[in-house]
Amino acid sequence: MEELKYNRVLLKISGEALLGDLDYGIDPKVTNNISSQIKEVVELGVEVAVVVGGGNFWRGIPASSNGMDRTTADYIGMLATIMNALGLQNALERMGIITRVQTAISMQEIAEPFIRRRAVRHLEKKRVVIFAGGTSNPYFTTDTAAALRALEIEAEIIFKATKVDGVYDKDPLKFKDARKFVKLTFLDVLKKNIRVLDSTATSLCMENNLPIVVFDITKPGNIKGVIMGKKIGTLVTKE
Repeated sequence: MEELKYNRVLLKISGEALLGDLDYGIDPKVTNNISSQIKEVVELGVEVAVVVGGGNFWRGIPASSNGMDRTTADYIGMLATIMNALGLQNALERMGIITRVQTAISMQEIAEPFIRRRAVRHLEKKRVVIFAGGTSNPYFTTDTAAALRALEIEAEIIFKATKVDGVYDKDPLKFKDARKFVKLTFLDVLKKNIRVLDSTATSLCMENNLPIVVFDITKPGNIKGVIMGKKIGTLVTKE
């Protein structure tokens, strides 16, 4: 049996990562790819929790900059994350993976409320738990929700799923001379304002020594690779 480096992980998926080739919404090819990778590691015995963003449907900050009340804009964004969570849940369960969606906003007809002990119990039973609704508070991003939930369930690491193969000093899609970071410290990220997670989430991870790996989720097998300890993407740690 293959040796696992991590036994309980939290996967952070942005809404934009679910777009695929679409301009709006959820691309089934993307959710199928993610789900097949999650299935692969669940069958190895890994406990997987997921936090999803909502940027493929709605972004609160641009809406508020155009005149909408920021609190209202953020609540709409939280609802978008719930739509994404249900879409991912459907893809996973079609592959035979038992899941639970837990939301920070009460929506009992379609999902459980977030209850930490219940979430941990689901994980122990090898169910994939998808956290939606952010933190339920405006002015906090789903990055912060990911850091918070990871700490609450005692995850060993956060996997930040992106469309590029790590963190670069500038956009590798625009600049051919962009330099990839293999490893960064939390202080590097904060001082240089490198976009890994937002500063609140990064600080929370730093204070609690919770590492982050940023990697390309579009490449099949990458989730298994990082869980097995392969040097994929960019590792962010305290030292």
